[in-house]
Amino acid sequence: MSRRRSLGTTVALVVLVLVVGVALFGDFLTAYPYDQSNLLARNEPPVFLGGTWEHPLGTDRLGRDMVARLVVAIRISIGIAAVGTLISMMIGTSLGLLAARRGKAADDAVMGLVDLQAALPFIIIALAILAFFGRSLTIFIMLIGLYGWEVYARQVRGAALAARNQPYIEAARAVGITTGTIYRRHILPNISNVIIVQATLNFPQAILLETGLSFLGLGIQPPLTSLGQLLGEGRDSLASSWWVAVIPGTVIFLTTLAVSLLGDALRDRLDPTLRR
Repeated sequence: MSRRRSLGTTVALVVLVLVVGVALFGDFLTAYPYDQSNLLARNEPPVFLGGTWEHPLGTDRLGRDMVARLVVAIRISIGIAAVGTLISMMIGTSLGLLAARRGKAADDAVMGLVDLQAALPFIIIALAILAFFGRSLTIFIMLIGLYGWEVYARQVRGAALAARNQPYIEAARAVGITTGTIYRRHILPNISNVIIVQATLNFPQAILLETGLSFLGLGIQPPLTSLGQLLGEGRDSLASSWWVAVIPGTVIFLTTLAVSLLGDALRDRLDPTLRR
């Protein structure tokens, strides 16, 4: 079982490196701009279906090169998910530490917000924010950043409450170290494994949220593109040019699966209760 898990982790790491490599250096894979149309070359099949190497992954209904569009889509989707995960981590960690440090009133207030966030379907929150503030890229990134912060807050609060009763914290208090310094220099570093593991689990969920909203036309707007938007563009042409939807859908599946597997492996390594 351990050997299978190690093989799965290795494959997941390779997939993630390839996806990140395409996002960073994918411009060298094609000579076409991602938004350049050519109606004479529309719906060309990929190479493995009899197409030409001029468009290795084929073209869409407007004749745009799928390789070029996929590179930009991966770059935007991963970038939005990464920034959103970072924002969510910062919000949740700050509120979790606040709840653990400031006493019952702050604890009750933060946990009340956590329960409220957990009780409301996030898609309703997303629709309300997008309807009120518009569909700009900045608003969309901030919206992704609001997803999942309550999980960080709950886990960081629990870990901080457990850590503050440890002997090394009592020793720090005994020598006169302030509470703020104790949380910043001792408790936070010692619970960082909880935060890191949760970030790896939240990242694929952020990708799926971006994908779902863009698929519905509520996320990334043209002329920009993302994996969710590519998937939405291809849903009407599945019968004639299925690769327009299947290729970005496959990238979404492999990316989220790879990050999830790496997150599980990282949790097993960092969580002392799971070590044998």
